[in-house]
Amino acid sequence: MAGVKTYGGRGRAGTGSMRAPLAERGEDFYATPREAVDAFLDIERHQIPPGKVFEPACGDGAIVLPLRAAGYHVIASDLIDRGCPDASVGDFFATEPPGDISAIITNPPYKNAQRFIERALGFAPYVAMLLRLGFLEGFRRKPWLEEFPPARVHVASRRLPMMHRGGWDGPRVMGSAVCFAWFVWDVRRVAPTTLHWFDWKESEPAVALEDMLA
Repeated sequence: MAGVKTYGGRGRAGTGSMRAPLAERGEDFYATPREAVDAFLDIERHQIPPGKVFEPACGDGAIVLPLRAAGYHVIASDLIDRGCPDASVGDFFATEPPGDISAIITNPPYKNAQRFIERALGFAPYVAMLLRLGFLEGFRRKPWLEEFPPARVHVASRRLPMMHRGGWDGPRVMGSAVCFAWFVWDVRRVAPTTLHWFDWKESEPAVALEDMLA
């Protein structure tokens, strides 16, 4: 399926300070670092509502596997198959998500982030997305954020490990030059958006890798 654009699950949100042109990024696939998911579970575990979790941009399962290993019932999908276990192939914008979803948790391709959020909010009362902190910027986005304000924004005070795009065979860089945050929309919110910070080095893995793959 070469040449097909993907919404696969994974730090699509970008990498270093010099981003590749869209034509070079192709499917715009960047694998989410495990550290980002461990930190998310650490800070939001008690906020995720019970029930089914849907990951519509699952990629290789970077978000799905830790969530499943932590005990969540996660349904996974992506536009193309990148190896996530028990995942279906489907376009999030063209197919109906599974019914009875309590949460949508993903790391969407940044170029489609706002569309992902809008669609997700139509299906789940709890939506969490890993995005560049710069998503808060933009005079065109300001009215949209005022209409759909997140309940919580968790800013990575320490830069996350680099997210290299799929197929990258150049030098591997350890740290990202881009700041990321977990944005959470929650219908139970009763106050204005709250801002929090996290250091992923302070979050212990919720589940060991070998248990995750068992």
